[in-house]
Amino acid sequence: MNRARLMVDKDFNIGSIDRRLYGSFVEHLGRAVYGGIYEPGHRTADREGFRTDVIDLVKELDVSIIRYPGGNFVSNYYWEDGVGPVGKRPCRLDLAWRALEPNKIGVNEFCSWAKKAGSEVMMSVNLGTRGIEAARSLVEYCNQPGGTYWSDLRISHGVKKPHGIKVWCLGNEMDGPWQVGHKTANEYGRLANEVGKALKLYDPDLKLVACGSSNRDMPTFPQWEAEVLERCYETVDYISLHTYYDDPEDDLATYLANSIDMDTFIKSVKSTCDYVRAKTRSKKTMYLSFDEWNAWSFYHSFISKGLDDTVEPWTTGAHQLEDVYTFKDALLVGCLLITLLRNVDRVKIACLAQLVNVLAPIMTRNNGPAWRQPIFYPFLHASQHARGESLDVRLESPTYDNAKFGDVPYIDAAVAYDVENERLTILAVNRNPHESILLEGDLRSLKEYTPVEHILLEHSDLKASNNTGKPRNVVPRRGAEIKMDSGRFEAVIPKLSWNVIRLGRR
Repeated sequence: MNRARLMVDKDFNIGSIDRRLYGSFVEHLGRAVYGGIYEPGHRTADREGFRTDVIDLVKELDVSIIRYPGGNFVSNYYWEDGVGPVGKRPCRLDLAWRALEPNKIGVNEFCSWAKKAGSEVMMSVNLGTRGIEAARSLVEYCNQPGGTYWSDLRISHGVKKPHGIKVWCLGNEMDGPWQVGHKTANEYGRLANEVGKALKLYDPDLKLVACGSSNRDMPTFPQWEAEVLERCYETVDYISLHTYYDDPEDDLATYLANSIDMDTFIKSVKSTCDYVRAKTRSKKTMYLSFDEWNAWSFYHSFISKGLDDTVEPWTTGAHQLEDVYTFKDALLVGCLLITLLRNVDRVKIACLAQLVNVLAPIMTRNNGPAWRQPIFYPFLHASQHARGESLDVRLESPTYDNAKFGDVPYIDAAVAYDVENERLTILAVNRNPHESILLEGDLRSLKEYTPVEHILLEHSDLKASNNTGKPRNVVPRRGAEIKMDSGRFEAVIPKLSWNVIRLGRR
């Protein structure tokens, strides 16, 4: 059996794991809202029309923060349409997804839903067709206790207590020509700075996210980041990253190595941020918000067409971008989570895109059940167990040669050390399609720790998925026994598998 070696020391860490690293994303797109989180006639619907079976699954995932309401949707969204008496709200054209927006769910309803799901809200503002006044008014409506026009309007809508939203996205993918209100880096940077200044005059403690490039393949990357940040570096707190990966050539070796691309993307943005910091002589560190990431099997064909032309336009709650995720996708999502954990020194927010039905770990059937897709499980395990500090991992692994990424290690791993609860968690993926690998761990600074459990996700069919007929076709199970003595351990990592190795202080 091939061997890999992992070494960590509790005194050498990359940084603290921000709970916001385990965030997600709900956009007014397809059945994410209408037919996803909201279905008044469903047997599990509560008094507000929210599906409690979906809420239970979101709570199970322990999603820390949810970005809302977009996405491309936000760039033509008038938030005032979604507040007040539901019967008086206008129905609008959503130009981003060529749909009808009935505005039955707006700011107040979504904040209520997020509270039920145990998640913080990360609110996006429209910087496509709007600007300072609309953003400032929305913050006042959401966060001011009372005594002003917008806060008193919220109270008149039956919401006495302010929502207290702390994280705000200044637009969405404004570098993208597909965006309603697309802007140059100079135009967007100046607008983001002025909007940000206004919001921080209201509350200096708000955390603001500026739009980075829509993806690493944009022709303006990373010049976009540099130009934008030169105009708003001192005002904003994060810059965003977005990426999706697919497997159009059915090339497993390359697909599972895409986490290397994600790592390169992160390091490029970090370097650009530090360049602007040096150029502007700032003392401030710019953090990263990776607020859209996932596998997306339709990604490249979708982008080349511009829109999904199989969907009937100008309808509400259409079946749109409902990717059926497979076991293979779960392996990639595991690799991407490992990459995020290895970059927690700068990546403080991350959002799996999206949460329900649209590119989602959770699927529903209208008037039917809800179920977990295979990608649900790596996210669940990381969110539940990878807490505390991300340790600096030294990993020696057999490799394979790949035309795109060069030498790729078969074993990919991250280690989280939860000092408070005396837990150490190793997340590991084996990319080898043919052989198990014996992982030897050197934890000499943690000799008092012993095995708690080995969680394993594997399947004989890479294309296996879950559905209403087989909701537990791809599920985790108990892995092989972990052998441990005096801070050294051995664990068998099966071929093509996601592994969670948990240790605790005796």
